[in-house]
Amino acid sequence: MLYQFNEMQRLALSPVRMAAQFYSQVLRNPFNPISETAPAQTLAAGFDLFSETTQYHGKPAFGITSTNIDMRTVAVTEEILHRKTFCQLKHFKRDTTRKDPKLLIVAPMSGHFATLLRGTVETMLPNHDIYITDWRDAANVPVFEGRFDLDDYIDYIIDYLNILGPDTHVMAVCQPGVPVTAAVALMSEDNNPNVPLSMTLMGSPIDTRRHPTEPCKLAMNHSIEWFEHTVIHHVPLGYPGAFRRVYPGFMQLTGFVSMNFGRHMEAHMKQFDHLVQGDGDSADKHRAFYAEYNAVMDLTAEYYLQTIETVFQKQSLAKGEMMYRGERPVRPELIKKTGLMTIEGELDDISGIGQTVAAHDICSGLPDSMKAHYEQKGVGHYGVFNGSKFRSEIAPRISDFILNLEPRNRVRLALVPAASDAPAAKAAPKAAVKKPAAKKVAAKKAPEKKAAAPKVAAKTAPAKKAAPKTAPAKKAAASKPVAKKAPARKAAAKPAIAKAAPAAKPTMTAPVAKAATIEAQATKKPAAEAAPLKAAKSPTKTKAATRPRRKPAKKA
Repeated sequence: MLYQFNEMQRLALSPVRMAAQFYSQVLRNPFNPISETAPAQTLAAGFDLFSETTQYHGKPAFGITSTNIDMRTVAVTEEILHRKTFCQLKHFKRDTTRKDPKLLIVAPMSGHFATLLRGTVETMLPNHDIYITDWRDAANVPVFEGRFDLDDYIDYIIDYLNILGPDTHVMAVCQPGVPVTAAVALMSEDNNPNVPLSMTLMGSPIDTRRHPTEPCKLAMNHSIEWFEHTVIHHVPLGYPGAFRRVYPGFMQLTGFVSMNFGRHMEAHMKQFDHLVQGDGDSADKHRAFYAEYNAVMDLTAEYYLQTIETVFQKQSLAKGEMMYRGERPVRPELIKKTGLMTIEGELDDISGIGQTVAAHDICSGLPDSMKAHYEQKGVGHYGVFNGSKFRSEIAPRISDFILNLEPRNRVRLALVPAASDAPAAKAAPKAAVKKPAAKKVAAKKAPEKKAAAPKVAAKTAPAKKAAPKTAPAKKAAASKPVAKKAPARKAAAKPAIAKAAPAAKPTMTAPVAKAATIEAQATKKPAAEAAPLKAAKSPTKTKAATRPRRKPAKKA
């Protein structure tokens, strides 16, 4: 009966609201002589405020017609890509040829329409190809079209990911975090090729045992029977979905307002002041916000009750006890190809701190390189996915995380550890093969060393005999010291090598005839080597001596 009473109240207030709008226009009419007086402006502001607070708001439009890409304005058109009974997949098609990552935004089915994420779509649209789940109001779905529960929610997400194909990213805002995680887990277990590349959870109640908020405490302190008898009602006549059991949207709105009643009262008092002062810009912003905030939709009873029991009372996903269709367990630890990013707000009064980051614990199959978490300071639940902090701080981090997990970037990053591990794996078998080969090489090179040893010895022998021949050169040491030191160093270095070689193989000797011929050739080589040195350095010295004789100053 509560739903019927709400409809009666809305219909009864309709003529009163129309009268308030009429009197407001009369008092603000410039032809009215008292329109500029303070009492007239105060009365007009009161009528306007009454009209706004009692206004019924249906489903608003997204109204996104353009975006900025590469410093230019690009047209955006909305198109319905796929329709289902309780949802339609909407695509924001951009008039550009640029290929950006596909991003599926799963809007919450928690009382508000998907247009609550208008700011989220506008922020992500320049760098992503955006798709969104546009849920239908249960009051507009006839009873004969079937039921809708949490398992159907999971099926819808899987179907939409299959429609979009591979290389898709998914973002779950608030309540869809649990069904999105379950859908990705089921797809990973089935080795579905369309499993998303990344999964971003924003303010999602993954584990409500951590820092429980007022909604969490309400769900934990009451039984599922209490919710079924207290908040579940039938859709009244006049709607396509008449007689369907639903959780009314106006009750959800009442719960949201009661959580921050003082803040909403302060906002309406400021709106009254703006209307009295004639501050049209501030008044328009207030109207736009509450026109979106007060637009609510009904949820099916089976979906609402199953969500309360599975997510808030039993915490089935966090405990590893969640079942799909009552017969198949949901195993998040099997998620191995989908990156995970979680976003939380410091002042979130719906999904407390720690509830969303709990997804990292249950997705234990992912490496740390595919996980990320960010906590935004100074924002509440709404600021996690909308507002200035979201545009400047949160959205850029999400875009970077998505771009890093794109196939072209993931392959480039994956090559770094692969390149370092591959040689290590190949080095072991090569070392094992080369051990016997080293012995063969040593055996083959032994004869070469036998022949090399006498050659070196032969070359060094005449070096000692060449000492008397170079004795006359000592007289010219004063004039040409460089020419003498060069062969001396060579002769000193060669005996050291020659002595080391025979020491290793003392039994190896060479024929005397060959040694004699080598000695004859070796005796000629030092002389030939010394001559070019003298001939090469003598011109340089003569030129150095003749340089002072030139007179460059006179020639200049």
